[in-house]
Amino acid sequence: MNTGALIIGDELLSGKRQDKHMPALIRLLAERGMKLAWVEYLGDDPARIEAALRRAFASGDLVFSFGGIGATPDDYTRACAAQALDEALAIHPEAKQLIEGRFGADAYPHRINMGRLPASARLIPNPVNQMPGFSCRDVHFVPGFPNMAWPMVAWVLDTQYRALFSEHPDVEQGCIAIEAREGDLITLMQEFVARYPALRFSSLPNFGTEVIPQMHIEFGFSGQPALVAIALDEWRKALLAKGYEVRDKPAS
Repeated sequence: MNTGALIIGDELLSGKRQDKHMPALIRLLAERGMKLAWVEYLGDDPARIEAALRRAFASGDLVFSFGGIGATPDDYTRACAAQALDEALAIHPEAKQLIEGRFGADAYPHRINMGRLPASARLIPNPVNQMPGFSCRDVHFVPGFPNMAWPMVAWVLDTQYRALFSEHPDVEQGCIAIEAREGDLITLMQEFVARYPALRFSSLPNFGTEVIPQMHIEFGFSGQPALVAIALDEWRKALLAKGYEVRDKPAS
């Protein structure tokens, strides 16, 4: 099961705000031995949001959707989720209790709409102000506010997806080949990609830096630690056999 994210809001696309959700989600997943496979940024456009959610529901992926579940006119995500599922929107009884408990009479006429959810929705508790997020299938909807969203994502992961956790998170390791050119190493790279299909291979050419002034290529392998160590050892030996000077990657 891949993990993806939908990050919604015109303010992100206009540059008024910088997205903080993607790096936070990467960290939350890495803490549990998981990784982020894809991210899609969307403005407050109902048609695009609905289309993205239809793809998310059909994908079978674990998806977190950030933003657009409030009570203002530009909060389209709840309605778009219902449309994407071909379900009706209805006041969720538990959400109704939470919203009325928090706001009393002031829950009406607008705040109560935060509890108007797709018929199949399950609630995600909000530890900050009790206004819940919700889940439909494996797509989980949280607010755009980081202090609320990130604990809610952690709760979803810890209560529903422990089977996906790994005790041995993926690592990335690599080396540098001095005066190497990608065109001369294509065949070797293809051989290693075929030999290690469970790993991700990267090749990043560079025309020189202050640390390494010569032309060089930075190679990397990402995946489970034991397999990465084996592949990298073989890769270094293969580069040395071709006459390249091989160095460790400098500390970042």
